[in-house]
Amino acid sequence: MSAAATLRHTANPADAARRRRHRFWIEAGAVAAIVATVALAVHGLPYYLLSSAQRVISPHHGELKPSGTLGKALGIAGTAMLLLIYLYPLRKKWKWLAKKGKTKNWLDYHILMGLAAPVLITFHSAFKLRGIAGLAYWSMIAVVISGIVGRYLYNRIPRKLGEAEMSLEEMEKLRAELTAQIEAQNVLSREELSRLLVLPSTDEVQRLPMLKALWLVVSLDVRRWIAIWRLHLNAAAHVKNHQDLRAILVVVRKQAALSKDVLFLSKIRQLFRLWHIVHRPFSYALAILAVLHIFVVTFLGF
Repeated sequence: MSAAATLRHTANPADAARRRRHRFWIEAGAVAAIVATVALAVHGLPYYLLSSAQRVISPHHGELKPSGTLGKALGIAGTAMLLLIYLYPLRKKWKWLAKKGKTKNWLDYHILMGLAAPVLITFHSAFKLRGIAGLAYWSMIAVVISGIVGRYLYNRIPRKLGEAEMSLEEMEKLRAELTAQIEAQNVLSREELSRLLVLPSTDEVQRLPMLKALWLVVSLDVRRWIAIWRLHLNAAAHVKNHQDLRAILVVVRKQAALSKDVLFLSKIRQLFRLWHIVHRPFSYALAILAVLHIFVVTFLGF
């Protein structure tokens, strides 16, 4: 039996179809966001490069200024996306909403809109960030950066299919199974695998400050990506079936990631709890400043 066949997981057809549909909509949304960004940049670049005095006499001013036809539409669309982003945390409080869909799917849409909304609002602002609008904008950027960090930490905590966090014993068992699968393919010996998975000791990790631990986790992920890439180049000459090679490398990548995640699990959980404390104030500040900005523009005309 080939490695690809050995490592292939069988899935419920209905679940597989739902995952494909979800992936399609996420990918379609990402493509639409990229196309919209490029189109807006190409269309508005000559205007955005002008000084404030020159913009007033530009033929595009009535369209691209924040209160212009396109500028206002971008602001409304971006604000609507920002409001929809808050459905994800509200889902944990509203039971009727919690029953709709899977948490992972909600998180994917949360992230997609969290990345697309700032782009629309940036073009809505015409790159002029002053006053309350400027404060709201930079609060939004802080939320986005914080969200990216949070997603990274979330992915570092191994999870079961049901989204429950795995215990340390379960992760160790899975890691041993992955090691056995890798050795069975005769591409990597235990010694070569150990070199690929070289990690600091548990005592060293526990003594690390939080920020240094986060930096080490990121650097180990980068080093693992480079090591897997080199392994792919070296193993390609010894493995005739490239489908088998890809399947083997998937397991190697999982094993390397899991070994690191097991070692840093307690630190990552601490960082994730700390992230929640930091992320929420930014989110609340963004909501308050956005509402204040809309109020000032709508009722005071500024």
